[in-house]
Amino acid sequence: MRKIENYVQGSWITGDGEELVAYNAINGDEIGALSSAGLDYNAILTYGREVGGPALRKMTFQERGLMLKALALHLMGRKDKFYELSAATGATRTDSWIDIEGGIGNLFANASLRRQFPDLPYAVEGETVPLSKGGSFIGHHILVPKRGVAVHINAFNFPIWGMLEKVAVNLLAGIPAVVKPSEYTSYLTELMLKEIIDSGILPDGSIQMVSGLGRGILDYVTSEDVITFTGSAHTGKKLKALPNILENSVPFNLEADSLNATMLGEDSGPGTAEFDLFVKSTRAEITVKAGQKCTAIRRILVPEKYMEDVQIALGKQLAKTTIGDPSVEGVRMGPLASRTQVDRVRENVELLMKEQEVVYGDMDNFDIVGGDKEKGAFFSPILFRNDAPFEKTRVHEIEAFGPVSTLMPYKDMDEAVRIAEMGKGSLVTSITTANDELAKEFVLNTAHMHGRILVLNERCAKESTGHGSPLPLLSHGGPGRAGGGEEMGGVRGVKHYMQRTAIQGHPETITRITEQFQVGADQPEANPHVFRQHFEELRVGDTVFTHKHTVTDADIVNFANVSGDNFYAHMDATSLEGTIFEQRVAHGYFLLSKAAGLFVDPKKGPVLLNYGVEQARFTKPVYPGATLGVRFTVKEKIEQEKRDEDDIAKGIVKFLVDMYDEEGETVAIATILTMVKKIDQS
Repeated sequence: MRKIENYVQGSWITGDGEELVAYNAINGDEIGALSSAGLDYNAILTYGREVGGPALRKMTFQERGLMLKALALHLMGRKDKFYELSAATGATRTDSWIDIEGGIGNLFANASLRRQFPDLPYAVEGETVPLSKGGSFIGHHILVPKRGVAVHINAFNFPIWGMLEKVAVNLLAGIPAVVKPSEYTSYLTELMLKEIIDSGILPDGSIQMVSGLGRGILDYVTSEDVITFTGSAHTGKKLKALPNILENSVPFNLEADSLNATMLGEDSGPGTAEFDLFVKSTRAEITVKAGQKCTAIRRILVPEKYMEDVQIALGKQLAKTTIGDPSVEGVRMGPLASRTQVDRVRENVELLMKEQEVVYGDMDNFDIVGGDKEKGAFFSPILFRNDAPFEKTRVHEIEAFGPVSTLMPYKDMDEAVRIAEMGKGSLVTSITTANDELAKEFVLNTAHMHGRILVLNERCAKESTGHGSPLPLLSHGGPGRAGGGEEMGGVRGVKHYMQRTAIQGHPETITRITEQFQVGADQPEANPHVFRQHFEELRVGDTVFTHKHTVTDADIVNFANVSGDNFYAHMDATSLEGTIFEQRVAHGYFLLSKAAGLFVDPKKGPVLLNYGVEQARFTKPVYPGATLGVRFTVKEKIEQEKRDEDDIAKGIVKFLVDMYDEEGETVAIATILTMVKKIDQS
């Protein structure tokens, strides 16, 4: 029998003995034996910290983002081999698409986040905090990569997505990972990791994998490490309470399976588009991945008057679900991931049956197409009905992690909210309604107990990603039973792997640390003009001090004629009584336009274009007779990759535009974004 390997300390190795045998979920055939016994976890974590960590921390966010993009493109080009093996986990083509291309999509999404970070190995967060009257002492915040390892303990249901959605984030942040997939499906994780390692795209030590049980993997974590866990709430809480984790205050993100709910709005009865959407989406959440999703719908909340209608319609939809070998045409639901999972789901269904009625499905009597019903891990969809959800409460406590869900009635919005809350915290809930006021009421009254809320109606249905789809740029996690954690979420997720540190000092010192200009720092006069310098030559803080311009009534009138902005404060001096203005005031946009006229060097040079303005503010009224100048300062520089060989090598430069009057007071301030050519065109 083949051995499923671990990848640790730069080598593929097998553990001692045989901890478990992985089986094909369709026919029960042996796939391979695996073990992590005998692995030196202290050495594994040390290797990540001492080899992978330094290599990643030397890279800037831009470089790490491009690394993720290159990896995503590489894996997408080899996706067919992942699909082929994914079927052995019981996944249909649709199920595999979520796992494989959804996982690779996380790499693409996180790669794009590089544009929201500076061209540095660390990040600057938020705004400058003034700490002194004279401006010589300020504060700021920076985020630096933790000098530990991200230990990811993942569930069996998404062996690829589970790995990639997490490592994409920690790699962008600049710390390495040790991945512990579920032993039941780690053979698929192993296949993808072999492609990742063979690509040579990631630095050595960036990622390691333990395919076996991984007992002892958390014994050597330190305060610099980060642990993420996806799986049952029971197991997650046990791990989170380990003495070593408590003693060292190790960050632990728990994302647990939860009793998610969906609700049909009172406005959306039979015959409406929303009713049909509700039934269709609920059926999908019961059967996709055979219900083995942490976000799957377990509780279906329906207005009392529509219970029979929903039960009949949903039963008809479930009856169309052909169960069997995913490779057979027409099969819409494959088996569970393993026979072990069948036993677990059966046990919980039997517990739920003691309090509520099965209205669709039979655990023993169902047909399959292809596969082996005795040796495979097939299971029928089960739909319960619970007419007394406030008295018969097991449905709010027990999760059968398979194609199992329960219908329950509500009388009014208050009852619906209370039923949803009885799950004690979930990853996601949803409401299907065409009434936006009803949706608002539900969202605002349930958001405190749910990590994500989907509002579904006919207007968004065609493009909706659905109830069960966490997205890389939105937070994934939830309070209470769902674990109280949060992962993904775009930039938020990256910050989980970084240490936030407050820094204090003189503006010039903080400028040099952050590599972003801070007001009050030195502003040496640029020579030559900054528009005559290439990207590499520009230095943060270099400043152009422009000529002056005295504002006239003619300036205001001419700008009004050109722009069409005839707002009374600019054009009618007789209408100013009761306003803050003493006389007709110059347009704010005239000030920005005039500032450009003062700071721009018009001759052709390295500046390719100006393409945006950020954080523009007009801080003091400007009247005719005011004399204005501009301090034009290099604020920040950001590398930009070439799109192809013929593209111009360039970078992004942010300039601070500080327009001041004859009293030296700022009247307008903004940041402009420019594209600047490099000397080195390679």
